[in-house]
Amino acid sequence: MVMKGVPVAALVNPAAILIILVGTAASVLIAFPTRVIKNVPQLLRVIFTDKETVNIGELIRLFEQWSEQTRREGLLSLEGKLDEVDDPFLKSGIQMAVDGQNPDFIRDVLLEKITAMEDRHAEGAQVFSQAGTYAPTLGVLGAVVGLIAALGNLENIDVLGPAISAAFIATLLGIFTGYVLWHPFANKLKEKSKEEVRIKEIMVEGILSITAGESPAVIRDKLNSYLSTREIAQMEKEPVRQEEGAVAEEAEG
Repeated sequence: MVMKGVPVAALVNPAAILIILVGTAASVLIAFPTRVIKNVPQLLRVIFTDKETVNIGELIRLFEQWSEQTRREGLLSLEGKLDEVDDPFLKSGIQMAVDGQNPDFIRDVLLEKITAMEDRHAEGAQVFSQAGTYAPTLGVLGAVVGLIAALGNLENIDVLGPAISAAFIATLLGIFTGYVLWHPFANKLKEKSKEEVRIKEIMVEGILSITAGESPAVIRDKLNSYLSTREIAQMEKEPVRQEEGAVAEEAEG
């Protein structure tokens, strides 16, 4: 706008802001139940912060260690490891395995949990996706309202020009918020959800592989299928650093 010679102050248009921002918020409030709307502040926090996720390399090595242990001492030996597991999903899966549940039952329960999680995530992303749909349409509405007001002063050329310019501010705000804010917000939530689902699927396969008594090498090859070539290469470089850290911790202890 500055490069085109338009003053940034032109964006300060109370009527356009009312139609776009308040109108979009009102549309979303009508479109979704209160329980979903209450999650919007939390969703914004998810969008703008990167919470610490599970390190996939460490997770795969953990399954390799558990595989070695269960092949030596049996599946029940993992019961003593449950207190060390922070992830509730992984902990529940290992608990079911230790309790002797059927592998098909374990898979069904864990996959149902993943599906429920995906549904919750999709519902949250849909809030911003719908807001991105409403905002540009409301921008057109704002432009129409502004043009109606402008055409009321058709005989006054000095007023007509600024009035038409102001009418399109609503369209500008609508398109900007819709395609630069709300739709990208929705997409970011979807991408974060995909990554979390991938980690959960790795956990499911790891748990079932341990239950089946598979060797550490087989488990590593199976779980590596979820990773890209670059991630596998990076994972192969990590153990040396982590083992050095573990040795240092033992020395300090």
